[in-house]
Amino acid sequence: MKNVFACLAASVWVFCLAVLPSAPVSAQQVTQAAAATTASPTIGPESNLPLPRYVSLKRDEVNVRRGPSLSHRIDWVFQRRSMPVRVVAEYGHWRRVVDRDGMGGWVHFRLLSGQRTVINDQNMLSLRSRADAQSPETVVLEAGVVASLDECTLDWCRLEAGGYRGWAPKTALWGVAADEVRD
Repeated sequence: MKNVFACLAASVWVFCLAVLPSAPVSAQQVTQAAAATTASPTIGPESNLPLPRYVSLKRDEVNVRRGPSLSHRIDWVFQRRSMPVRVVAEYGHWRRVVDRDGMGGWVHFRLLSGQRTVINDQNMLSLRSRADAQSPETVVLEAGVVASLDECTLDWCRLEAGGYRGWAPKTALWGVAADEVRD
């Protein structure tokens, strides 16, 4: 069993090297890679949690590195606490993450939180009092607002942002899977 784990970790390492070109990855390439991993969900070799999965950033500034160690170059810095990211690979204490724009890199696991958040992709999104398009509007969110994710049905998610709560259609959100249901 120990040899299988080493082989699995080695294959993840080889995979990750193959996905990290020196130039930025296009959104189409990330979407294709995400679709391939969504088709066959796997379990992370380090965390035993599903891959891919959504998490959020713990700090206001999070270094994103080219590879899974402190010796790898910092490609850029995420500068938004609670921003949702998608974990697509693991290696030791490092997680390969991708943001909603398709940009990705390696982040130390201690800088990630299991608290779920989403980003509103729709301008002037109305949060509703119930999971129904005809229910009363509670608040309107601008595009780019990060909200805490509460429960989700197949089509709607309950959010909290700025002290306001309400339901939004999943199609307007990034940070939750289309088939995800949360109680």
